[in-house]
Amino acid sequence: MIYTMCGQKGGSGRSTIAENLTVWLMRQGHDVLLVDADDQGTVADFTIWREATKDDIGYTMVKLDGGNVRKQVEALKPKYDHVVIDTGGRDTTSQRAALFVADVALIPIRPRSHDVWTLTKLIEMITEIQAARPLPLVVHTFLNCADITSQENREAAEALAAMPELGFLPHAIKNRKAYPVSGAKGLTVFEVEQPDLKAVAEIDTLFNAITHEQAIPAAPAQ
Repeated sequence: MIYTMCGQKGGSGRSTIAENLTVWLMRQGHDVLLVDADDQGTVADFTIWREATKDDIGYTMVKLDGGNVRKQVEALKPKYDHVVIDTGGRDTTSQRAALFVADVALIPIRPRSHDVWTLTKLIEMITEIQAARPLPLVVHTFLNCADITSQENREAAEALAAMPELGFLPHAIKNRKAYPVSGAKGLTVFEVEQPDLKAVAEIDTLFNAITHEQAIPAAPAQ
């Protein structure tokens, strides 16, 4: 399965989700390829920090960009059980190539109005890609870096749920210190010495929903 993190707004936490999903899949015994297709190189930096922390990072990481993302991922995917691709927060050739080759698109959204407003353009881009793909792309969006409790969470969730093209999952990842603290060590929230059990439970719930629920292709634009 190929999972692509995408979006058109920076700072939504795509790289953190990519890192945690990669290690979560690896810890279940899968061979995983992590692809850094973001100019900022965040998951590549995470992997460097991880190499300094652990004898065996547990997965393979490559850095790709532009149309080369599609070509190289298609060549590499038979060697792995899963591929996780991290892309930047804007409409780029790299992001479109990653979406074209993906089975599942994952779109983390901060519960802020400006982040939600970008979804119209994202839906337009996904619709264009859907039309060119041989098989439908499964799309999931979810709240990330959400407040522990707030009206903004509820309003953003309602807005996302009203967009059938985006396959909203009601499993929010909260804004917890556990994510940046573990990431700075090249680790995920379930690998640190004293894990935040609430963060671990959130990740497990979201990733189980993504990987185990019946895959439903994104609805076509009306």
